[in-house]
Amino acid sequence: MNKSEQQLNNPRIIRAWCMFDWANSVYSLVITTAIFPLYYKAVAESHKGSEIVEFLGFTIHNSVLYSYALSFSFLIVAAMLPLLSGIADYSGKKKAFMKFFVWLGGLSCIGLYFFTNISRLEWGIICSVLASIGYSSSLVFNDAYLFEIATRDRYDQISAKGYSMGYYGSVILMIICLVLIMNFNTFGFKDEGQATRFSFLMVGVWWIGFSFIPFSILPDKKAGDKTDNLWSKGYEEIRKVWRNVKQQPDLKRFLLAYFFYNMGVQTVMYLASLFGTDVLHLEEQSLILTVLIIQLVGALGAWVFAMVSKARGNRFAIITMIAIWIGICISAYFIMTEFQFFVLAFVVGMVMGGIQSLSRATYSKLIPEDTEDTASYFSFYDVIFNVSVVLGTFSYGFINQITGSMRYSALGLAVFFIIGLIVFLTIKSSSLARQVKH
Repeated sequence: MNKSEQQLNNPRIIRAWCMFDWANSVYSLVITTAIFPLYYKAVAESHKGSEIVEFLGFTIHNSVLYSYALSFSFLIVAAMLPLLSGIADYSGKKKAFMKFFVWLGGLSCIGLYFFTNISRLEWGIICSVLASIGYSSSLVFNDAYLFEIATRDRYDQISAKGYSMGYYGSVILMIICLVLIMNFNTFGFKDEGQATRFSFLMVGVWWIGFSFIPFSILPDKKAGDKTDNLWSKGYEEIRKVWRNVKQQPDLKRFLLAYFFYNMGVQTVMYLASLFGTDVLHLEEQSLILTVLIIQLVGALGAWVFAMVSKARGNRFAIITMIAIWIGICISAYFIMTEFQFFVLAFVVGMVMGGIQSLSRATYSKLIPEDTEDTASYFSFYDVIFNVSVVLGTFSYGFINQITGSMRYSALGLAVFFIIGLIVFLTIKSSSLARQVKH
């Protein structure tokens, strides 16, 4: 690929790219991790106060329903993204797809304002599923830009900067939401529930509004006006990339390792709050504090492990973090107190941002430097991401359902990390070292 020299490492373009993380991470924090799961648990109860609810004619525990809904959303994304990314590469309309999914996700968050009680459970689940689809789908096209705007020696630092910006932005909006919720009378809300739902509306506005910065600055791929047979051409793009992937052993091994360890990472991120409420019976204030700890430490962790990678290489940094994750899952089975939960949250924060940012950067380094199919390559990465979340959240909910305890679910996640570590160790050191040297 002939990258424009004016676009490579351009500070203005890099800042705009990082602003996409600033814009969309509020969804990840407020909707998937902190406020919405707690609101959902409070609202999704039968009229008799039972956590067993009716959904589309089925009787199911509300926590299991939530984990299954997340699994479904990621399954939809995994099914459609390869074709859409192929179309984006062929037509040069990557940014147009980003815009569509941002609007889908943002408007769905706004729609959660109308999830007022158990009678609107279906509406709440539908909006949460669509918001998840919008968030996950937009990421594949944004991630593909990293390859196009920077030189390989800067992938680690720029990826870490993006994740850190996401953590900072999400914490700012989170604090604003908490102030509104805890002082709902002062701000004219009739009750805490209305203030909470207003925070979902603010997430959508923030997400859409700040996304206009990268939309206006990120470069468009010049691919001409290719509009003929987009569906078949999109499929051909994917087949071409798949043939190339099969010829790169290190890339295949990395994707397989990523598939397993990302199951654990994303499941912890999406369902940690439910673990705190259902297993340790923590108060809402304690859970919010835990989430803030993870976010603030996560920004630091992304930078720390970017420096570790710079000094020792991506291989050493990722192996270290996977080993820490295994310890986290085993520890979660045994924790009993609120203080232990806080300590574990601190450790989770340190490796949460680091493993996500370095995984994205490592994959970017393994992509052939002369490729033009950046969105298609990243669709494989994001399909792996989404399928792993499907299996991770589903297995977490399934283990919880058959054992009656999330402690066993947390222990089960350790198995995914162990498999991921074993596969990652099979990546040839010389090949990976060659890719990561600066």
